[in-house]
Amino acid sequence: MDEASVIVKAEAAAAASRGIDPSLFAFADFDREAGERIGYSNYSYWRSTLRVFFRSRLSVLLLVSLGLLLLFTFVQPLIPGQKSPTVIYNDPATGTQYRNVAPGAQFWFGTNSIGQDLWSRIWSGTRTSLLIGFLVGIVEMLVGILYGALWGYVRRLDRPLTEVYNVLNNIPTTIILMLLAYILKPSFRTMVIAMCATGWIGLARFIRNQIVIIRDREYNLASRCLGTSTGRIIGKNLLPYLVSVIMLQTALSIPGTIGWEVFLTYIGLGLPVSIPSLGNLVNEGRRIMMSPELRYQLIFPTLVLSFITISLYVLGNAFSDASDPRNHV
Repeated sequence: MDEASVIVKAEAAAAASRGIDPSLFAFADFDREAGERIGYSNYSYWRSTLRVFFRSRLSVLLLVSLGLLLLFTFVQPLIPGQKSPTVIYNDPATGTQYRNVAPGAQFWFGTNSIGQDLWSRIWSGTRTSLLIGFLVGIVEMLVGILYGALWGYVRRLDRPLTEVYNVLNNIPTTIILMLLAYILKPSFRTMVIAMCATGWIGLARFIRNQIVIIRDREYNLASRCLGTSTGRIIGKNLLPYLVSVIMLQTALSIPGTIGWEVFLTYIGLGLPVSIPSLGNLVNEGRRIMMSPELRYQLIFPTLVLSFITISLYVLGNAFSDASDPRNHV
């Protein structure tokens, strides 16, 4: 019997004489499996991100509301009794167009100056503008991430990519959009191409600056010394740190794209009138906004546009905060 056991037994006997439980002085058995279970963490980045995000009631409310609006936007044409957004409706009694009819039972949001149903045109225009926004947002995200990551990490590409950035960034975005919209035939594809031409520049510059800050940290240097490929270092070591800002920039690019579509329509270079869009509807309402009885043609599309842009802005900021690991518990 070793000295430690003798001492423990003596202490246990002394404790028993004083009415203390002798089992408190027994040696504890070591369980390797229990030790590993204690040291194991079931932390999940995305699960924690979603937990923090859904903790905000405002974010959940806006997310549900925006989801229902998007769902209704695409389901609306399938609902029975819906009117066409491009058909001009005439009064069967007089044979004249239903021009500027106020909202009522027959035309829920009224009609425009040529007798088209404003209710159907708003939801058709919302589909068009959202489709443009999501397509441009996805392209901007992919091009911006690829360009910015290579620009910030691959040192030999820094000079040529910087020169390309300087050339594109010094040309006003409005000029580029106007030239592309003027040279190409006004259409849905032209609008997407024009907005994708320079929309990725801001995201690429931001990612480049962030990668320059973290590219020479110890774990990245160790990865390079071990022969890890450039693509794997960018994808595994660098971009995960930028998830929050990437999601924020992408979420904000969608309302920004819709805003550019409204602007191009305002100056006469947007989609043709035959294609309903929020830009066309706002531009049409702007022309008659000085007539109080016709302002509904501006109010309804503006309300839909405002709700979409504000919701995406708030959700983008909320998800950006939720994806920051420092906010995880």
